[in-house]
Amino acid sequence: MDTHNPELRMISRAQLETLLGLSRSTIYDRLSRKSKRYDPTFPQPIKFGRLSRWRLSEVLDWIESKAVLRNQSV
Repeated sequence: MDTHNPELRMISRAQLETLLGLSRSTIYDRLSRKSKRYDPTFPQPIKFGRLSRWRLSEVLDWIESKAVLRNQSV
């Protein structure tokens, strides 16, 4: 198995924070349907017991989708 492949690579919340430049609370706000900052397109974590990880490929796709939206509005 190629663990360098973004399709298979999982990242921690701390790595997600660094990659996106978002705080822990903002990440969880984007995930919470009760929050004003809820974003249904935001990548969902995969749970391994109490441990949460995000699939890097989904995070990168989400970033790209934001760039596409930005370019459409210009």
